[in-house]
Amino acid sequence: MSVDTPRRIVLLRHAKADWPEVSDHERPLAERGRMDASVAGRRLAETGIAFDLALCSTSARTRETWKLVVHELPHRPKTVYEERLYDATLGDLLALLNEIPDEVNDLLLVGHNPTVHALADALSGDSEGDSVGRMTRSGFPTAAFAVITFDGTWKSVEHRVGKLVDFWAPHD
Repeated sequence: MSVDTPRRIVLLRHAKADWPEVSDHERPLAERGRMDASVAGRRLAETGIAFDLALCSTSARTRETWKLVVHELPHRPKTVYEERLYDATLGDLLALLNEIPDEVNDLLLVGHNPTVHALADALSGDSEGDSVGRMTRSGFPTAAFAVITFDGTWKSVEHRVGKLVDFWAPHD
């Protein structure tokens, strides 16, 4: 892969979770979350992005979100359930992106706020249309996703390397 290889990162926040008497890691999706995750999956399918890899946090709500999203996609990418995505810092996520193999062009990351929003902000040096305004106004709600493009290797991912080309939230 050359340095100029175009790549895409899609950052998806898990759908709305319920609050039963379980640990935070084991919280399942609420009914609204299950509906929103399916809608997000259909909207992701409409983007036409054929993901090479999906990284998903190990929490119950992210795994359940991913199960509902991937059901709507025309192609099931390789999926890695990554413990480091749960309770990650912005630095953790940047380090994780730097480890992605260069054979991967299109990556989906299913994670948690506030870090997913922070990563979208950090990577977006530029934006198309009102995508950054919509992301900022919405606060990156549950089941929302941001699509960021960049050129180069995964090892070159750093602040302001990308362009926010799309932002979608289920109740906008």
